[in-house]
Amino acid sequence: MTAATGTRYELSPETARRVVTEFLAAHPGRGRFVSAVVGPDAPLADVGRALERQVFEHAFGNDATVMADEYGAYEANSIFFVVLDRRRGVPAGVARMIESTGRGVKTIDDAPRLIGVGTDDILAAHGMDGGRVWDCATLAVLPEYRGGRSSLIVSSLLYRTFLVIGARREVRHAVSMLDRGAYRNIGLMGTPLRPLAGSAPFAYLGSPENRAVYMDFPAIAPAVAAKAAEHRRRARPTLATLRPRGLRRILTHRVAATVSRRVGTGHDLDHLIVGPDGAIPL
Repeated sequence: MTAATGTRYELSPETARRVVTEFLAAHPGRGRFVSAVVGPDAPLADVGRALERQVFEHAFGNDATVMADEYGAYEANSIFFVVLDRRRGVPAGVARMIESTGRGVKTIDDAPRLIGVGTDDILAAHGMDGGRVWDCATLAVLPEYRGGRSSLIVSSLLYRTFLVIGARREVRHAVSMLDRGAYRNIGLMGTPLRPLAGSAPFAYLGSPENRAVYMDFPAIAPAVAAKAAEHRRRARPTLATLRPRGLRRILTHRVAATVSRRVGTGHDLDHLIVGPDGAIPL
């Protein structure tokens, strides 16, 4: 399927592998994974779109036609983070940011009919009066990268890229539509999430329980880093460990501490973020 702007949500495995191979050859590195930051017209952006469609179609039934209809109006203002697996030469995950100053991002455009609050009132509720806004429009990780250590690296790298590139672009506000799982995981990491204009959950694009959220962008990294310390404290063994759920909770906090530390501080991740001109230093 080809969107009106000429973008593609379906690529053959051969085409995707060729595009990935060319990018990796131009950006050599030693880490297994790399987060490539590209604009909407880059060949790697279509690799990201195809991965979006693949994951969203499996999870929510959103095929190429739905994806093109829903995101076509925002292609020109999209920035893609595409995590690549150097070892296999394939994409592993993708996130799409839609950039504007309030109006003109998908979450703000869609929210009024879903939460019953007008656009002006939504913007006023969060002080969105002209600062740069990022809409975290999609985040998708292929199933084979959700288990074991890979899930930590791929998803953590996408979140960290969001913070690094957003800071460089002086993003002031962030919004998103989050399904139940994403809301839980991002909240566990320590991201300060506020319901958009005080809204309640609703169904959205195949997700039966979705939340529209607002994030004060400059507050995210410090909050996530602080959450790592809290998780470490809660991961210390106690008598509760002997209870059936005690060990599970400790393991959950240990994993969450690792993710929050990496995302909040960039530990072991920042050197894996690559843009058109090479590594993006802090």
